Amino acid sequence: MNFQLPYIPERSGKPRNEGLTMMMDKGLSLKEVESFIESSGEYTDYVKFGFGTSVITNKLKEKLKLYREANIRPYFGGTLFEVFVIRNMFDDYKRFISDCGLDLAEVSDGSMSMPHNEKLEYIRKLSKDVTVISEVGSKQRGVFIPANEWVSMMKTELEAGSLKVIAEARESGTIGIYNSDGSANEALINTISSQINPSDILWEAPNGKQQVWFIKLYGANVNLGNIATNGVIPLECLRLGLRGDTFFDSLPKEEKGKKQSPYDYIPYFDFQI
Repeated sequence: MNFQLPYIPERSGKPRNEGLTMMMDKGLSLKEVESFIESSGEYTDYVKFGFGTSVITNKLKEKLKLYREANIRPYFGGTLFEVFVIRNMFDDYKRFISDCGLDLAEVSDGSMSMPHNEKLEYIRKLSKDVTVISEVGSKQRGVFIPANEWVSMMKTELEAGSLKVIAEARESGTIGIYNSDGSANEALINTISSQINPSDILWEAPNGKQQVWFIKLYGANVNLGNIATNGVIPLECLRLGLRGDTFFDSLPKEEKGKKQSPYDYIPYFDFQI
């Protein structure tokens, strides 16, 4: 920090297990990656190459090297895993990520139908060679998964070898753990977090309103993903109470009671990041 302020939530340094930020790279150029690392690399733990972009991204290995040198763990999105699996090319997928020097892989079944036991077996196989994170939830609008099934799948995937489980929302933030208007499905999230340690979950939260909601619920060190390239620093400011949305959250009671105007404090939500 450029100035050491009091009453700032503690944020551990990298590599960390909690308070993870995952940025979604949807096709950045090498120069854009360099600029991103300069501005936001310190606050970014994982970079996911969204959907199947890694197949057509120019200078892929050079990009991966830049992220790794910045102490950021890159990986390919779960959709790419499914692209290979549905073509019966799982061994080719393993060779591809190995050739790219990746030590992190995502297993998902959000785009295709896959028996859960089969998904667990993929997690077991991959976790012998790389760290695995798995994603729970469908990418298809209108697919309903009962809360107890979310919990069961998350538990068994963690037991099978996943380091973290990702709660699906897509980059739109309007399905999975969210309602169609982007608001949090509170009943579902509360059920999940009552039975799964929140530190084991990476919640996809692509927009600012969702990020504020999770930070207020779990605190500064909640794991959040699908963050836009230009949203990492705004998110870190939310975590640290350096934006109006979380301004009072980490202050002691006597400071929270202070008013800067004769008007009652009304939270201001600026969700365009």
